[in-house]
Amino acid sequence: MPNRLAGATSPYLLQHADNPVDWWEWSDAAFEEAARRDVPVLLSVGYAACHWCHVMAHESFEDAATAEQINAGFVAVKVDREERPDIDAVYMAATQAMTRQGGWPMTCFLTPAGEPFQCGTYYPTAHFRRLLDAVTQAWTDDGARIRAGAGQIAARLADDAAAVLPPAGLDVDALDAAVAALAADYDEVHGGFGDAPKFPPSMVLEFLLRHHERTGSVEALRIVSATAERMARGGLYDQLAGGFARYSVDASWTVPHFEKMLYDNALLLRVYAHLARVPGPRQRIGRRIAEETAGFLLRDLRTSDGGFASALDADTDGVEGLTYAWTPRELPGVLGDDDAAWAATLLRVTPSGTFEHGSSTLQLPLDPDDPARWERVRATLLAARNRRPQPARDDKVVTAWNGMAVLGLAEAGAALDRPDWVAAADATADLLLARHVVDGRVRRSSRDGAVGAAAGVLEDHAFLVEALLALHQATGVAHRLEQAVELLDLTRAHFADPAAPGNFFDTADDAEALLHRPRELTDNATPSGAAALAGALLTASVLVHEPGRYRDAAEAALRSAGGLARRFPRFAGHWLTVAEAAARGPLQVAVVGTDGDREVLAAHARAIAPGGTVVVAGEPDAPGVPLLAHRPLVEGAAAAYVCRGFVCDRPVTTPEELTAALLLRP
Repeated sequence: MPNRLAGATSPYLLQHADNPVDWWEWSDAAFEEAARRDVPVLLSVGYAACHWCHVMAHESFEDAATAEQINAGFVAVKVDREERPDIDAVYMAATQAMTRQGGWPMTCFLTPAGEPFQCGTYYPTAHFRRLLDAVTQAWTDDGARIRAGAGQIAARLADDAAAVLPPAGLDVDALDAAVAALAADYDEVHGGFGDAPKFPPSMVLEFLLRHHERTGSVEALRIVSATAERMARGGLYDQLAGGFARYSVDASWTVPHFEKMLYDNALLLRVYAHLARVPGPRQRIGRRIAEETAGFLLRDLRTSDGGFASALDADTDGVEGLTYAWTPRELPGVLGDDDAAWAATLLRVTPSGTFEHGSSTLQLPLDPDDPARWERVRATLLAARNRRPQPARDDKVVTAWNGMAVLGLAEAGAALDRPDWVAAADATADLLLARHVVDGRVRRSSRDGAVGAAAGVLEDHAFLVEALLALHQATGVAHRLEQAVELLDLTRAHFADPAAPGNFFDTADDAEALLHRPRELTDNATPSGAAALAGALLTASVLVHEPGRYRDAAEAALRSAGGLARRFPRFAGHWLTVAEAAARGPLQVAVVGTDGDREVLAAHARAIAPGGTVVVAGEPDAPGVPLLAHRPLVEGAAAAYVCRGFVCDRPVTTPEELTAALLLRP
């Protein structure tokens, strides 16, 4: 019989709707029930595409004896971390404080007041059942001491969350030092940073590209180019359908953890489209991967109503990688003997295998010697793969991650002359504004046309603003700027820390009260919400009539993270990316002219402009587009005005002059 989760909107919660565990969704009622029964709360946090979440579900939560033990001694609460990142953040802080590590599934034991006293991650069933026994016994025998200890833990976590770093600037010397620190941590053999498991360093790569463009740093470009190529040629990247997996379990990008997340691919689309604009030998692979990744987003993650689904699962029928791996003996039946032998060599499908049970992930270390043959083989393999069982799709539409997708598609579409991508991004923005903004406030997610109850967090607001600003630039439509500014002002009003200028909380001032109000400066799988907001503030500062309205706030936000970025640049990539744009002005290009006349200059600006450049095109003094104000035509012809900060060069009228103006380094 289905439990209380049967009515949930979260695909992750619905995966547990038929468990024998008597699950509750996060609610006051669940904690009131724990208080009434005088039992602890078992909090289980995960997400739909999580492999080890599935393992623990199959081993423990589907097991009748374990479920009986849970139901007897606990109120069990299940949370989708993607729907409620605020809850996840609060209890992940507790888990990391107690265990010095974190991950999902996250398993926490709480008092009825929500205070944590025991936390961990995945537990095998036997271990988990012993832990359940121990917690029940301790609660029964010494509940008062446990409550007191949990209260002390909660107070310490609240103190930690309230602390802010002293302000520190991110000047050009700090940016140079960050590049040097990243170079010291760079993997010279495989690209990327650190050892296994290895994650795509999207934010750091974007920073390094911008740094190269501003300074000419050969080292920064070398790191980006090699890392981008190694990731794109390894098993981390889907060589048949495009799109990146969450991470590589090894240092060489060979074997992925197979879940494919919207946010990774949105961020990497932006990086590869940027690489495609930087002169050099990696332009071609940058463009190819950008096109294939955009294709993956639009084909495999697009929802019927114009949003983007959150993820494809790591598992298929409970087996990780079942859909994606190949053995040499499978290839002839699909391709024939000659093409099979050629493909096995090209894609590194070996007799011993690079994955499990003699199977291999597909890699493309070198470009094929026969591109036409490769396209035919690739299409045939993909068609065969599509006949296999497929991973489940988490089809909830998350505001922040859809904002990232809109930003990536709008920016890449404008730069690479793909108006279809810009149109798709525009449609998604319409969906988010129509469905996810309820009574003037942003909600976190929707699914199947129904918006969820969870309030949007800082990253939802920040990336929706960034998306709208990108669309304003790509389309020149004034109302996108109006929408962005309205949301930006609302975000500052509800998320700013009044006691610490430049700092922001991750939850609004009127959001549900948790143990503490979380805030995070550090980039994780995605940029921190505060870093994304700093980027939005900086971009908006050169698009509105009153530059100081947002510039001062952007600079204060950058100072709030200066200490973090100086000490740990790998975990502050987005902050450094924004700081690079600030160091350059940011650079602005206003292209004025009639509809047909201005397009040559506008397209050229978007194709070669350094990352972080604000580009807007339209008629002179177009209503609602301040960047075009007081920018006349030159002798009746289209003109481009290039500005750095608040200082503008003389207008130019040819692509050649525009190139010289844009690529001039300060």
